[in-house]
Amino acid sequence: MKLSCIIIDDEPNAVDLLELLIHQSSEWVLKAKCYDALEAMNFLKKQAVDFIFLDINMPHLSGMELAALLPKETKIVFTTAYSEYAADSYAFQTIDYLLKPITLKRFLSAMQKIENHFQPVKIHLPRIEQNSSDYFFVRSGKTFHKILMRDILYVEGEREYIKLVSTDARLLIYRRLKEVEVQLPPPFIRVHNSFIVNTERLDKVEDNHIYIAEKRIPVSNKFRNQFMQMINGRLF
Repeated sequence: MKLSCIIIDDEPNAVDLLELLIHQSSEWVLKAKCYDALEAMNFLKKQAVDFIFLDINMPHLSGMELAALLPKETKIVFTTAYSEYAADSYAFQTIDYLLKPITLKRFLSAMQKIENHFQPVKIHLPRIEQNSSDYFFVRSGKTFHKILMRDILYVEGEREYIKLVSTDARLLIYRRLKEVEVQLPPPFIRVHNSFIVNTERLDKVEDNHIYIAEKRIPVSNKFRNQFMQMINGRLF
């Protein structure tokens, strides 16, 4: 799978080893090797990558501190000699947590996990009218997964992909959000450039944010009037 990445680590030997593993074992494009956090931040402002390899213990700015400054959608594979940060790492979009020294066996395991993370689930939705059936199917390989409309919590757009989140599944689908928007009938409503929500699953609205199953979703100005009309129509 063609993916792009960078390495952020202040240890040259660790960078060299990881670079060797990438070139020998994958088809990934290594766009840069950054030896401190500031260098990495400057690079990422100019170029996008699919994910980053990020060391935790670095001078001036640690990997955890850097991760907190990056866009929240940044996908991260942490690399460190210390296991005690593993739990904290999953506050971010962490794909894997590699302990140094990184062996070939462990790298191959991480590589499979990373590529699975980016593997889109192909979906072919018919146009769903308001009086249509209350389910559809998502195809993954030779399997067709039945998705009940009422179980969908929200749909989140991530560039050319969408993430469909239901009560019991999270599916990454190679489809743009605007294409899916026209196929989802009420009670689904667009509330942000990146979000469509199922209003029947809405828990509360507070300070221009929607809460659904502990997920905090922003309501943008662009879609606020339409959303508030729906809310006002159901005020008690």
